[in-house]
Amino acid sequence: MRTGKRAWKCSVSTIDTALLLSGMLVASEYFNLDHQGERELRRLVRELYERVDWRWALNGKKTISHGWKSEIGFLSGGWDKGYNEAHILYFLALGSPTFSIDPIGYREWTETFEVREYYQYRYIYAGPLFIHQMSQLWVDFRGIRDELTRTLGFDYFENSRRATLAQRQYGIENPLGFKHYGEFGWGITASDGPGPAVCIVDGVKRTFYDYVERGAPDDIDDGTISPWAVVTSLPFAPEVVLGTIRHAIERLHLKGRRNIKGFDASFNPTFPEYELNQLGWVSHWRFGLNQGPIIIMIENFQSGLIWSLLKRNAYLKKGLLKAGFITAQ
Repeated sequence: MRTGKRAWKCSVSTIDTALLLSGMLVASEYFNLDHQGERELRRLVRELYERVDWRWALNGKKTISHGWKSEIGFLSGGWDKGYNEAHILYFLALGSPTFSIDPIGYREWTETFEVREYYQYRYIYAGPLFIHQMSQLWVDFRGIRDELTRTLGFDYFENSRRATLAQRQYGIENPLGFKHYGEFGWGITASDGPGPAVCIVDGVKRTFYDYVERGAPDDIDDGTISPWAVVTSLPFAPEVVLGTIRHAIERLHLKGRRNIKGFDASFNPTFPEYELNQLGWVSHWRFGLNQGPIIIMIENFQSGLIWSLLKRNAYLKKGLLKAGFITAQ
């Protein structure tokens, strides 16, 4: 953080770059006074954003690569298949005044999205909750639609609402029989976990994972719940999220354990722990990637501040237009 040097052997991540830039652009819109310090902040944000070479990140293709490592070059994967968190990445790449990409890549990506129906909710499917949240930390999709959502008849905000309600219903149905699933027991997403381990629990062979991309109703589920992912769904379905948050705070005491602000990353009541408590295994980690979305989505729910700031950002507006978004009729 202090030097900008590479940590461990990490990659240059295109999605993490987009998330960093999104926060910077929010700051540049918020600090809008004709004051030396605020002018300097806006200048730095503009220069850094305009330096990002999104065309290079295509790696000769139409869709954006996941990233690059000095040891191997471009990573093998890309943002080209299936519904995921890359909306904000494409909008910033499309809106660039210096290295803008062709919209055909965005269209090819969205053509791979799959619509499914669970518990009478029809939506563009992704199992982990964070996928339905990450781009919408920044973008208010209410009332705007691209070519795909115009065809479907609902926007991405509504899509996230349906995904949230479907996951809650999955918790109520609890098809795999995990402990503590129910009306207030849901929130399945990419998270820390108690594994890797295989255990016999109450006569059932269970496989537990460490940090993996969990999801529901039709993805990896080992009984690990992430309360932060519930909070981050607050703008989509407050009628079910608020009660679940109260349950996590008042009944499970998941907020403020070990003097940590925010929620513990995840817990798994099904995993056999030597300590006898209703929560079972509880993650010892705290991730900024979890805590940040909590703060942002609470603010968006209360005031819409982050959404309103980026609505006036010229880069994002250009990116949305190039992606084919228009006001819903």
